[in-house]
Amino acid sequence: MWRYYVLKKALLASAAIALSITISAGTAHASANTHTVANKDTFWTLSQHYKVPLQTLLDANASVDPMNLQVGMKLDIPGKEQSSESLKAMADTSAAVPLAKGGHVQGPGGYDYAYTEQLSFSATAYTAAASENGKWGGVDYFGNRLKVGTIAVDPKMIPLGTKLFITGYQYDGLPSVGIIATASDMGGSIKGNRIDIFVPGSTQQAMKFGIQKVEAYILK
Repeated sequence: MWRYYVLKKALLASAAIALSITISAGTAHASANTHTVANKDTFWTLSQHYKVPLQTLLDANASVDPMNLQVGMKLDIPGKEQSSESLKAMADTSAAVPLAKGGHVQGPGGYDYAYTEQLSFSATAYTAAASENGKWGGVDYFGNRLKVGTIAVDPKMIPLGTKLFITGYQYDGLPSVGIIATASDMGGSIKGNRIDIFVPGSTQQAMKFGIQKVEAYILK
């Protein structure tokens, strides 16, 4: 009887451990961690804290305006196995118009730049005015000072940090041959096939830019 009791107890313990492992593994796979937004949190600081690529974090919270995080808001923190590419495939956004694949283009100063893709975008302009940037002031999403060459993008279309040569616009406040730009900013209204180009000066001056079709070369 005693041997039967010991054997039964051992079998039950083994079954409980196996069940616990199965449940734990299922939970870890099925759900991501969550983060409650605190004061001064940004997607960038959270991506650094949790060691998750910024693009993956943005895609996992596609319904959240990255420029309007509110204290107390819940964000999904995806596991490392969740790739940005698989999540981007689920996004329903209008794509930029492809014009060419790969090649070389002459940019500012007559320099030759190698590019991977040539795209067409609708472009608007913005300034460092508080009325346009709110609490962010005159800095981009990473906290860098806004300058000629800063552009705001939809990171689902152009990953943050991408270098581009942008040309085809008509505006006195920018070099006529085009600019070498970095996708380092975002905006609540910058979605899909649209970019926002920083220009020095006042909001009234930037409004003269209007909406223009521009060509963007994704640089290597």
